[in-house]
Amino acid sequence: MNNTKTLIRLILVFTVVLVCGTVGYTVIEGWNLLESFYMTIITVTTVGYGEVHSLSHAGRLFTIGLIFVGYSLCLYVAGSVIQFMVDGKIRALLGRRKLDSRIKRLRNHYIVCGYGRIGREIASHLMEKPVGLVVVDQNPDLIPAMEEDRVLYICASATEESTLTKAGIKHAKVLIAALATDTDNVFLVLTARQLNPNLFIMARASQEAVKPKLLAAGADKVESPYEIGAHSMAMRVLRPTVTNFLDLALARKNKDIQMEEIPISPDSEICGKTLSGSQIRQNFDLIVVAIKKSDDSMIFNPSFDAVIRENDTIIVVGNSENLERFAEVAMAGGA
Repeated sequence: MNNTKTLIRLILVFTVVLVCGTVGYTVIEGWNLLESFYMTIITVTTVGYGEVHSLSHAGRLFTIGLIFVGYSLCLYVAGSVIQFMVDGKIRALLGRRKLDSRIKRLRNHYIVCGYGRIGREIASHLMEKPVGLVVVDQNPDLIPAMEEDRVLYICASATEESTLTKAGIKHAKVLIAALATDTDNVFLVLTARQLNPNLFIMARASQEAVKPKLLAAGADKVESPYEIGAHSMAMRVLRPTVTNFLDLALARKNKDIQMEEIPISPDSEICGKTLSGSQIRQNFDLIVVAIKKSDDSMIFNPSFDAVIRENDTIIVVGNSENLERFAEVAMAGGA
């Protein structure tokens, strides 16, 4: 920013010199504006062309002064322009290399393909949690938005194998396909599944008929933003209190009450204990809503004698600080 302001000031000063030179020749020699401007240009640039007309004694003295001032300034402006261009390219190159280096170091991260309205909203929610995130979008017009949001990004086609490899798909945990068209999402899911068979893939579908195709291509979960939006609107009308509670519990900005899912590590001290024996309520002041078992079955409102096994996921509600303390105990020794 400072370099830009300096360059603008230099150009303005150089413009003033050209105006002064043009006016000077007009007043001293009586030439018209075109002749005076032409004489000023060839003088400050020292291109070696002949004089427009013979100069008077005063005109020659004026020309000498204009050469010293104008030519020096002309060289300085030209050098500043070149430096500005070179520095800009170097900064862009170094910035890109820094991004690529950070992406290479990521493990178990999330990849969001598509940074339109939906993709950007998804990324903003993911950034609220301490997870690695890479955004892929081929539209260069979105680069300022991605840089403003401070996300790691790759500006390239998400359907290309080389792009997904650069995004670290082989080490990623989740890929979200939120491209503009269903066709692109189907091709993306197919490519991503081939590159990483263990990847969890969430795909966006704008039409109901596309869901089976995305699932067949390898998506683990397919969602339609339109259906989700319609369902949310209906629930806000039919069950406003429930939806308001869920909004509060799921909003990361609300520290008083949060709903979180916390996996249980095999090395955790509560692994193998009953719900009452774990003393989650007594030690952490948390409410256990449900327990998701390793076979994906769900136990809602579990009884006090329900046993907590390794790789279970406990869904709890409570204060954010208490949730963080419980997460440290539940995932102790885990990855």
